[in-house]
Amino acid sequence: MQNIIERLLSGDRRALARMITLIENESSAATKYLAELHQHTGKAHIIGVTGSPGAGKSTLVARLVREYRKREHKVGVVAVDPTSPFTGGAILGDRIRMMELAGDPNIFIRSMASRGNLGGLSASTRDAVRAMDAAGFDPIIIETVGTGQAEVEVMRTAQTVFVVVAPGMGDDIQAIKAGILEIADIFVVSKMDKPGADQTVAELSMMLSLDPNRRKSVWRIPIVKTSALKEQGFAELVEAAFQHHAYLLESGMMQSRTQRQVRSELQALLLQAVSKSLREAVSDEEWHELTDNITKRELDPYTVARDLEARIGLRAPQE
Repeated sequence: MQNIIERLLSGDRRALARMITLIENESSAATKYLAELHQHTGKAHIIGVTGSPGAGKSTLVARLVREYRKREHKVGVVAVDPTSPFTGGAILGDRIRMMELAGDPNIFIRSMASRGNLGGLSASTRDAVRAMDAAGFDPIIIETVGTGQAEVEVMRTAQTVFVVVAPGMGDDIQAIKAGILEIADIFVVSKMDKPGADQTVAELSMMLSLDPNRRKSVWRIPIVKTSALKEQGFAELVEAAFQHHAYLLESGMMQSRTQRQVRSELQALLLQAVSKSLREAVSDEEWHELTDNITKRELDPYTVARDLEARIGLRAPQE
């Protein structure tokens, strides 16, 4: 245990890769390692990149990493991909575009399968970010699956959230109207070389001006235009990220966001423990029998739930 921790803290890439594999496999050893590493974390700036599929998130992340490397930053990337319905593994897709970065020892990229998580993140994402943080990577960029409104989960892990919008994608604006607007710290209009980029910026500006919560906020959400084709806008985007990070620290928002994220993590860990206890206490055959009896109206779901709560210790049997 001490060996892998010491190697990881010294920046050993193989130890970090091994650690994330243990995390993804839900190994009991991973929990012990993470508990040991916790005191060495909290230094990295964690950036979430979200937006609808096709908005250009993967290309943007690759260019963003290169811009940070120009400034001598050691960059970590967690790229969450959709899960294959056949193998259960990550469908890597656009990750091929990041292969050009793989040879740099100061860049660590890990693809993780979403495994059906609705929030656009893998259940292991937060722990993988923690391991990268302990290994000295800063910033750490999380690229989410890209499923629209469900992506609000990213704000429970990231400190700064980029919402990426491409010109001519009306669905993007509709998704933002439906709720993503609330999680954006910085808007990125990608593919600025395409027609409609200025119109997209205007629509976003109007939406922000009409939002009463944003009008009261000290932080004015910037809208940054980027073009991977013309290599434009990425220096400005990194500067906007620096400014937001500084704002969080100076305003005290960083502490409140971290507390909110810790509370969310504790709740998630407790829910995982309850789910595990249920899996151990109730066999597949019994689940089938219970659901069958409820379907036949021979039992009701409320009584069954109370009995199961008592069995795993969440409720006294006599209640």
